[in-house]
Amino acid sequence: MNKKIIVFPKNGKPALADDNWQIWGLPITGIPGKIAENPEALADQTLPTGKVLVPFGWWLDHVDKPEILTRALQGNIGVWFATNDDILKHTDIIESGRKLWPLVAAHFPIFRDGRSFSTAALLRNRFEWQGEVRAIGDVLIDQLLQMARVGFDSFDLRADQNLNLGLKQFNLYTAITQNSWREVRSTLATEPA
Repeated sequence: MNKKIIVFPKNGKPALADDNWQIWGLPITGIPGKIAENPEALADQTLPTGKVLVPFGWWLDHVDKPEILTRALQGNIGVWFATNDDILKHTDIIESGRKLWPLVAAHFPIFRDGRSFSTAALLRNRFEWQGEVRAIGDVLIDQLLQMARVGFDSFDLRADQNLNLGLKQFNLYTAITQNSWREVRSTLATEPA
């Protein structure tokens, strides 16, 4: 059985889609939806087969291995960014990743930690990232509209969240006055006095 995610392409409509990507990382014991943000913890583990999102820190340590680069070129490796990954420090790696990674993700270790919003905004605005940017981790339906505005276009909801209810979140408001990566902005018309 495939897992479902919500996808919302920039010029499309929100929909459910099958997810064939594995998020590689260690669960933090006792906290559902959490992923370890320590790539050293994966040092003794074998990279899974199939499509895999690897921690960005792990990628930095393994990008020079031919078998990793080959899998990435085949579209089978993407990266996920932890909240403490300084992507601005690795501009050259991010730029080269645009040609390699079919998917990048930003991890929310807990719903109230908003640092991954900045990661998505930097990817879209500064790096002009055109590929898929996914929200992973402690992703709740009440954050989806804000996530979509900053640049996320796929959403791996926490297991207890209702996907169908999540789809409805994108149509809650008829007027949006904030800037958006989606270039959708409403201006409220004023009537002449």
